[in-house]
Amino acid sequence: MQSKKLLLGIDIGTSSIKAAVFEPDGKVISQSMQEIRVYYPAPGHVEQNPNEWWDGICRAVKDMLFKGNVKPCMIAGIGIDGQSWSAIPMDKQGKVLHNTPIWMDTRSAGICKKEAYEPLLEKIFRISGNIFKPSYSTPKILWFKEYKPDIFDNTYKFLQSNSFAAYKLTGKITQDISQGYGLHVFNVHEGKWDSELCDELGIPQEKLPQVFNCSEVIGEVTSEAAGETGLVPGTPVVAGGLDAACGALGAGVILPGETQEQGGQAGGMSICLDRAISHPMLILSSHVVPRLWLLQGGTVGGSGVLEWFRRELGGFEIQIKKDTHRSIYEIIDEEAAGVDPGSGGMIFLPYMAGERSPIWDENAKGIFFGLSYDKTRAHMIRAMLEGCAYSLLHNVKSAEETGVRVDVLNAIGGASNSKIWTQIKADVTGRKIRVSSSGTATTLGAAILAGVGTGVYKDFNEAVARTVKLTRTHEPDMAKHEDYLKYYEIYLELYDRLKETMKKISGFED
Repeated sequence: MQSKKLLLGIDIGTSSIKAAVFEPDGKVISQSMQEIRVYYPAPGHVEQNPNEWWDGICRAVKDMLFKGNVKPCMIAGIGIDGQSWSAIPMDKQGKVLHNTPIWMDTRSAGICKKEAYEPLLEKIFRISGNIFKPSYSTPKILWFKEYKPDIFDNTYKFLQSNSFAAYKLTGKITQDISQGYGLHVFNVHEGKWDSELCDELGIPQEKLPQVFNCSEVIGEVTSEAAGETGLVPGTPVVAGGLDAACGALGAGVILPGETQEQGGQAGGMSICLDRAISHPMLILSSHVVPRLWLLQGGTVGGSGVLEWFRRELGGFEIQIKKDTHRSIYEIIDEEAAGVDPGSGGMIFLPYMAGERSPIWDENAKGIFFGLSYDKTRAHMIRAMLEGCAYSLLHNVKSAEETGVRVDVLNAIGGASNSKIWTQIKADVTGRKIRVSSSGTATTLGAAILAGVGTGVYKDFNEAVARTVKLTRTHEPDMAKHEDYLKYYEIYLELYDRLKETMKKISGFED
């Protein structure tokens, strides 16, 4: 054990910070999760405090080292992944000037509708491969410029979640290539900032960090960071990357056509491509693996939906947990399994914070449709699982409009630990779903970046071959799939018929 080189992966999620240390064969030695807060200061405003991320990282790393009796000197390298679409304003002294709007934040909806930007929309899409929507980092930066000009003027660099953590560890200011897609001034085809578009949008290029490859060593753990985390000064740190892209890597998605299905706080899918193919209603990013891209669908409907249910309506499950000492989510699975596919005609729209792809509607609302006296809590639970699966199918079908084909989904995230939810997704989409080390795929992807960057692995092919282990496979029941397609059509119709009403009630909230 003493001679082995260990790899540390750090994941900055929406609800928690995770840290896990791996052996080179992908075995988890120790891991820790620390909860973090989300703030909702106004309608459409969803923020987190990057300094609380750092506190969570310090707690998670210390706890992980202690629980696993891990000697920090055995860690060969550190990789960091993080949630997308931050806009962290940091001054020259490294001080965070404002909480960052996160991926659920839609405060910049008005910015996106400004006439000044309309003539640029075609150029923005051609260069960045992404449409101009409030979830992305660009409109958030422009929001600071318009509504918080002092903060904008005093900002030295705008950072992403993992680049902020990398700065706290190393003192180096960086931008990894996979997170570049959040800024529409990033040329996704060439992997660099577009200075002309920076000028046209009014974002000074000097406020954007230098771009690095995700597995590139950008610095070493400083003495100050070592004191706060328990790590050893001088430990190499790589640039890291987007959480969905690291999750794809941790699920073994490194060849064109391979697809990751994400079941974390949010849901979605990422299709690996060997060229940059855009869809106007989807998301295009560079992969963390060089010369590859990911065509992504990102939804708000993931395990966050069940967390909301547990928090607000889960008293029954909480009581059973107290009486039986079983997991709440195990109890929820059992309840859902007792209801037939289609939830007795109940359909759930999982638009709990507006919705991202492929409808891109910040006014979209969550809905239970089909309630009646014969419906039970179990019907509601199964409808939620199916609603998230419908949103996945919506994205898969949109992606296939570009000519790509999705045959197999490699599932990651906490939701993939649920066998019934994974089977529902297989039946709804009509695709085979494979599950590997689901709970640690994202931190494993971050650790693999560190392993490639420090030479523990000679390349990504070797890294995936050594670390990614298949645990189970879900084959779709095609008879159920045909039945689900009927409900899926109603799912689409509900949103189409109600979107104007959703917009109306959002106006009341404002």
